[in-house]
Amino acid sequence: MCACSEMAEATFSQDKFSCPVCLDLLKDPVTIPCGHSYCKCCITNCWDQEDGKRVYSCPQCRQTFSPRPALNKSTMLAEVVEQLKKTELQTAVPAGPGDVECDICTGRKHKAIKSCLVCLNSFCQNHFDQHENLFKGKRHHLMDATGQLQEMICCKHEKLLEIYCRTDQSCICVLCMVDEHKNHEIGSTAAERTEKQRQLDETRREFQQQIQDRLCEHSEMIFTELISSIERRRSEVTQMIRAREKTAVRRAEGLMERLEQEIDDLRKRNTELEQLSDTRDHIHFLQSFPSLSDPPGSPDVPSITFGSYDDVEQSVSQLRQKLEDFCRQEFEKISGKGKTLKTFNTSLILRR
Repeated sequence: MCACSEMAEATFSQDKFSCPVCLDLLKDPVTIPCGHSYCKCCITNCWDQEDGKRVYSCPQCRQTFSPRPALNKSTMLAEVVEQLKKTELQTAVPAGPGDVECDICTGRKHKAIKSCLVCLNSFCQNHFDQHENLFKGKRHHLMDATGQLQEMICCKHEKLLEIYCRTDQSCICVLCMVDEHKNHEIGSTAAERTEKQRQLDETRREFQQQIQDRLCEHSEMIFTELISSIERRRSEVTQMIRAREKTAVRRAEGLMERLEQEIDDLRKRNTELEQLSDTRDHIHFLQSFPSLSDPPGSPDVPSITFGSYDDVEQSVSQLRQKLEDFCRQEFEKISGKGKTLKTFNTSLILRR
């Protein structure tokens, strides 16, 4: 590496060698008469649009030139930029699965850290630094990098969806407010998020209570009714009871599967609500809230009545001993982990 490259890298930050038009590191850099540098293709495209006026201007300082200046490659600047590209590849974080990619990076994409709602682009650390230097003193709306940037923009007016129409239950932009949503009840997305957050928290509490109720029903109802039925029918020793016993067991298993599925559904919905509650994206929150606020399944749990059972003394004695041994073993395991008795009862059902 030559001395001028080392000095440039040590003295200047990368944004000093970025094209003001594309915001990326200079490609085939050229310097125009006013002293500003651009990618050759970028300044060429700008000046091609001014051919009709025969007067050519600098996109930065607006100085004009006539006739059109010739563009010659800046060899020294190109060498410095090439070295900076190597440095960027060593320090930048490549975008991985699930990461938001930088919209400015060419070739290999790097992980974006911020999104700009004015520029409608997401930036990696390098290009974010360039963005901040370029728009220093200007109020650009920045947020953590999001892959849902387009969802936050009005598809009709290309404006930020920063207003919430309570009349139509939708996010709108300032132009929508004076157009098709005129005279509607409106408010800010932040204020509506606060209200919907309150509703979401209440819904989550209801879901959590339903989960607890299902666990109680799941662990207590089945055993209580089963034991009660066995005690009532133990004197009826007939082959008919054997057949009814099989039917009752199948019904009980079906109910248990249903309860387990409802618990899984409630847990899944509760997780989704928890994730939605933590998001800082107002638009995504408001758009997702209606589909997640209704509880899955039915709040009512059907009861099951067991018929008569064959009360063969030896079989019942063996079953009782097995149940007692199993309960004791499970209780010892759970007690060692500081679990509650309610969790123990649930474990018995789920492990059955």
